Amino acid sequence: MSRKPRGHTSSAIASIAVAMLLLAACAVGGGDDDSADGKVTLTFLTGDDDQILIPSKAVAEAFMRENPDVEIDIETQPGGSEGDNLIKTRLATGEMSDMFLYNSGSLFQALNPEQTLTPLTDEPWISDTHEGFLASTTAGDDYFGAPIGSAGAGGFLYNRDVYEDLGLEVPKTWDEFMANNERTKQAGIDPVMGTYVDTWTAQIVMLADFHNILAQDPEWADKYTANEAKYQDEPAVSSFEKLAELHDQGYMNQDFASSRLDEGLEQVASGEAAHYPALSLSIGQMVNNYPESAEGVGFFPIPGDDPSINGFTAWMANAIYIPNTTTGDDLDAALRFLEFLASPAGCNAQTKASPPTGPYMVQSCTLPKDLPVAVEDMLPYFAEENGTSPALEFLSPVKGPALEQICVEVGSGIRSADDGAALYDEDVEKQAQQLGLEGW
Repeated sequence: MSRKPRGHTSSAIASIAVAMLLLAACAVGGGDDDSADGKVTLTFLTGDDDQILIPSKAVAEAFMRENPDVEIDIETQPGGSEGDNLIKTRLATGEMSDMFLYNSGSLFQALNPEQTLTPLTDEPWISDTHEGFLASTTAGDDYFGAPIGSAGAGGFLYNRDVYEDLGLEVPKTWDEFMANNERTKQAGIDPVMGTYVDTWTAQIVMLADFHNILAQDPEWADKYTANEAKYQDEPAVSSFEKLAELHDQGYMNQDFASSRLDEGLEQVASGEAAHYPALSLSIGQMVNNYPESAEGVGFFPIPGDDPSINGFTAWMANAIYIPNTTTGDDLDAALRFLEFLASPAGCNAQTKASPPTGPYMVQSCTLPKDLPVAVEDMLPYFAEENGTSPALEFLSPVKGPALEQICVEVGSGIRSADDGAALYDEDVEKQAQQLGLEGW
């Protein structure tokens, strides 16, 4: 997801926070910070959001039970641009924790992995790791990340009782989906929830539609990276058109501009709304807060024009990395931790703490039988050939920082789909030039 722009005051506060954390890192970060009793003490930087923090703690605790000679101290960081800048600053200054959690895909490439991270190419668990995940943490000839959490997808959560009461079927085309929206609107139910206070959620329809772009043009991501394809042209402009159409047809909740993520989950769980565009990572939060949704809410892909290519846009799992400042006994212990993480034991520890919202990226790991229906709906697509396509961020490093705000404007009727697509093409041009990509 793209990051929120911040004003000068927030930047100053963030700078002070980063400086304070760097001072703390000098005391607890990488290097030889081992206990007097012979234990190796590792620092592990992870996110402060429960969806990330809970499985991180669980796998660390499970590893320590099996490896009493290692102590893992958990550090947390905020999300968004503040946390992103913190990680890059700590890597650049050599003050990173012994291990840290971060995105896979194009954001990972911005860490300059070949200069800042420890290669994991020769680790024994690599052969048991999903190829798509390995590709998303590859730089040069080496792999750099171990998977934590599960893969996910983007699509529409939908209330199953609403569908049953109105006699609706899960749509396989956009026209069928819009017809379902009209039926739910006539029944006095909000067809689609928008939650634009959490601006990143405004991107989901556009980003999760990428499977339909790639199904029409399998080379589109390569062309896009080479500046030979644009979002303002077909087939990609349809992703912005779908977002605009939901607003223009009056299918959004009236308070979309003042609603938040949890309100979207609550409304679709209760049946006050028929659909909510979401990433599958939100399913755990939904089920925890609204237990009835485990059976009452399903999940389907963003429909396209052709039912024969219906499928999910998929996001790879996050990864844990080891900076190249972790050395000696600390490095040995960190590599042991990653081997445990990328094993059935590591997956089981995460499952007990937080039910997975998609398939694990370790092939020998299994999923529990009592998954929420929304997760069960997604899994067959991962098993089918051409049932999923990687999100664009895993195929191309080109992604502009203004996408959130552009999608808010398009999804609010402030800007047309064509104007939004053209503006985003301008936005990514600046970023592609900064990356030094050929053709830009």
